[in-house]
Formats: sequence, C-alpha cells, structure tokens
Amino acid sequence: MPNARGQKDACDLLDADHRAVKKLFKQYEELTHSRARNAAQKKMDLARQICQELTVHTQMEEEIFYPALRAVLKDADLLAEATVEHQSAKDLIAQIEGADAADEMFDAKVTVLGEYIDHHVKEERNELFPKARSARKLDLVSMRDELEQRKEELMGETA
Repeated sequence: MPNARGQKDACDLLDADHRAVKKLFKQYEELTHSRARNAAQKKMDLARQICQELTVHTQMEEEIFYPALRAVLKDADLLAEATVEHQSAKDLIAQIEGADAADEMFDAKVTVLGEYIDHHVKEERNELFPKARSARKLDLVSMRDELEQRKEELMGETA
C-alpha cells in the first residue's frame, strides 16, 4: 500500500518478498503431489530457493527494519516475537539445507517452515507494518531504498 505521496515504502518491499516466497511454497506443495520423474529435483531446487529468499529477507529485517522500529516503538514484545520466529525459521532452514531428497522428513520440514512464515507474515502485516507506518520518526521510503540495496548485496553473496 503506497504511502500518502503514492510512494512505495519499506513495508511494501518486505511484503512483496512475503508474496514471492508464498508463491514458491505453493509451487513446492503442488510438486509434492506430482508423479513426474524430475519432481524430486524440482522440489530440492525450490526448497533451496525458498531458503535463500528467506535467509536474505530475515537478514535485511534484522539489520535494518527491526532496529529502526525498536528505536521508535514502545511495544518491544512484537519485535521480540518476530526475532524468535526468525530464529525458528533459521533453524528449519539449516535443517532443510543440510538434508537431501532421501530425508523422509524433508517435505514436512518445508511445510512447517511455510506455516511458520505464514504466521510471521500475518503478524507483520496486521500489527508491525501499521505501527511502523504510524511512527512519525521513521522514513520508510528511504528505508525501502536501503533495504533494496542490502537485498541486492545479500542475493549476490548467496547466489
């Protein structure tokens, strides 16, 4: 949702990431029902892509977005919860990245990661983003530019 001046802000950028990774999870889920010979490899590739996207996204939030919010928001509980949710996601990402297609728990791990991310996204959309947008001391448009730059750097490192 563009701000009053019609410009996209940091929340819009982060939410675009949320939507992109949700599509990847949907594609993964569709592949779990596929009988195609290359379905297992496609699932591995998608899982790697999901993990990369989420790793970059969480790092951007933790380096730039959350510290800026901590400085202006009185409610630290939401940010503490988000940080714990990130750690849970990172733990699952490490398990997924360390597994292979023969791991009978692989699909379950990716599915649970998707459920964690869905929950996390809902909290950010419904609680954190509105608070960020109402914080007068935050320049979310400039922060969007900073986040985009950091994302490019991180994607280059993880590619």
